[in-house]
Amino acid sequence: MRAALYARVSTTQGQTCENQLLELRRYCDARGWAVFREYADQGISGSKDRRPALDQLVSDAKRRRFDVVLAWRLDRVGRNLRHLVLLLEELQAIGVGFVSLNEGIDLGTPAGRLQLHILGALAEFERERIRERVLAGVARAKAQGVRLGRPRRRIDPERVASVAGLPEREAARRLGIPRSTFQRWLAENRPKSRL
Repeated sequence: MRAALYARVSTTQGQTCENQLLELRRYCDARGWAVFREYADQGISGSKDRRPALDQLVSDAKRRRFDVVLAWRLDRVGRNLRHLVLLLEELQAIGVGFVSLNEGIDLGTPAGRLQLHILGALAEFERERIRERVLAGVARAKAQGVRLGRPRRRIDPERVASVAGLPEREAARRLGIPRSTFQRWLAENRPKSRL
């Protein structure tokens, strides 16, 4: 059996795919499988359908360059149930197996296919719960008057005076700021007219 190993981590800060790949290599050695290639997506969310290493894995699967895909855990392949199920159905249709090491899922068995559907639904449920908590936190912060987003850029009035009389585009360029930021500064600092 030729195995394709797939690993993914969501961030590049303090996370690496190497721990996952080490366990996958050991599993292949124990089963007597040859490792065709290792595919690793670093710093990419599992909710994204398009990932460079995963896309390459699917492309190689279509060319039948390996017999089975081995992943450390199901959530490394994806957290979106629809995408996950479609991907695994595509692999099955072209005759490539799938094994998830930690969940003990082997799509070559009916029990493995049932486990996949249950665990995929749980992974998507977890992602939606996280999304709900984030949205609730944002709503609470807004209700408390917290300004969200990037902090406003402060521009020294003396610097603005140095570009007085220039067209807005040229003035913004010389100040090293976007034109929209310069226009906002002008609007906010325009003298108020008396009625």
